[in-house]
Amino acid sequence: MSLHQDVLTALEREAPGLAQTDAELIATHLTDRSGYPASGVPAAVVHPTSTAQIQAVCRAVSGAGGSIVVRGAGSGVAGGATAGEDQVVLCLEHLNAILEVSAQDLTARVQPGILNGALNQMLAQQGLWWPPDPASKDISSVGGNIATNAGGLLCAKYGVTRESVLALDVVLADGSLVRMGHNTVKGVTGYDLTALMVGSEGTLGVIAEATLKLRPARTAAEVTLSAVFDDVGAAVRAAQAVVASGLQPAIMELMDEPTIRYVVDYLGVDPTDGGGAYLLIQTDGAGASEEAHALADLLAPGARSVARAATHEQAEGMLAFRRACFPAFERAGSTLVEDIAVPRSKMAQAFARIREIEAKFGVEVPTAAHAGDGNLHPIFIIPFGDQIPQNVWDAASEIFGVALELGGTLTGEHGVGVLKKRWLGDELGGVQMALQSRVRSAFDPERVLNPGKVLD
Repeated sequence: MSLHQDVLTALEREAPGLAQTDAELIATHLTDRSGYPASGVPAAVVHPTSTAQIQAVCRAVSGAGGSIVVRGAGSGVAGGATAGEDQVVLCLEHLNAILEVSAQDLTARVQPGILNGALNQMLAQQGLWWPPDPASKDISSVGGNIATNAGGLLCAKYGVTRESVLALDVVLADGSLVRMGHNTVKGVTGYDLTALMVGSEGTLGVIAEATLKLRPARTAAEVTLSAVFDDVGAAVRAAQAVVASGLQPAIMELMDEPTIRYVVDYLGVDPTDGGGAYLLIQTDGAGASEEAHALADLLAPGARSVARAATHEQAEGMLAFRRACFPAFERAGSTLVEDIAVPRSKMAQAFARIREIEAKFGVEVPTAAHAGDGNLHPIFIIPFGDQIPQNVWDAASEIFGVALELGGTLTGEHGVGVLKKRWLGDELGGVQMALQSRVRSAFDPERVLNPGKVLD
């Protein structure tokens, strides 16, 4: 028998009735939002509804010599959920329940398929909140947030996903079930395998359940400011002044002039009045109003204008302008969404070098940034239906080089997937690459899970 048939036979034996082979269904599970093409046609898609079914699928596929691509909501932008020939797509979207919430312990036990935004809507009813806040929160799953160590607008104050995960139930490639982490806030027994799983992009195990660290809902006042600058350099200097001041806004986002143009075209409104850079800041907590006043004073000397939202609706409008970045790009063409991070003191240099790279390769690279933590998103927009041209790859490669040269990293929150693995060795070096490969082999010696991604 062929590998394809071996896999299907094993699935029917271990997980009867679970394998779906309809061509139209498979076509909707081939790739993620990266635009990276699938390398072949998978053998099947499976939608488990229990941890036991995940275990059965892993036993079946690994036993037959096949491989598995773990998929959440398919909202990733690094190609981590792209499938290949004879692979099985293990889609966790039906595992979307909140299993338990403890207001006393500030924890929630959830399945991986629940969407980030939906989780927080439900938690809000109990006065609770899970801090990770990616721009894709309404379409991205909690399991995907964990698998990529997702960040978002609130990282400057509340950190990335890793800071909000206490424990995980993980199914290994051979079907074994391992519980990692603790129900307690503190816990240092053994190596921190939970932190290792966060950001592992589906290469070490399948997240079947997660115990999340919650916070009380942000019920105190939130104050939102926007500032318009003549150029991105002035906006970066203002953001650096905020960081140096010791003030800690919850959100500090920066949009350069090309990004503003795309969003204005998409929304039909221009709150910047033709400005060259837009800085969005939000404070929260008991001292939010006083902090916002101090921030406005700090921004004013270098800004063309500073505005403070007077109503909730105005604040939502300011936030909506920033959140519209990626929808605006996606309307304009296929996108290659990059994701470098540099020390916050080097952001101005990073923006300046991106402008130089634009000129060198004849491309436009609109760039938005989480200015509070130095995470930049340079975006390449390609006409619909076109392959990514070589000059775009060359420009992206130079941008990655700039990130490393400035003491930064290839990816702050999106992950490596397939799009960045060719440059991974430049950042990690040979010794660490070999060490990480051995770690992967300890979890999955046959490379059943997400082969070809990240290190392979």
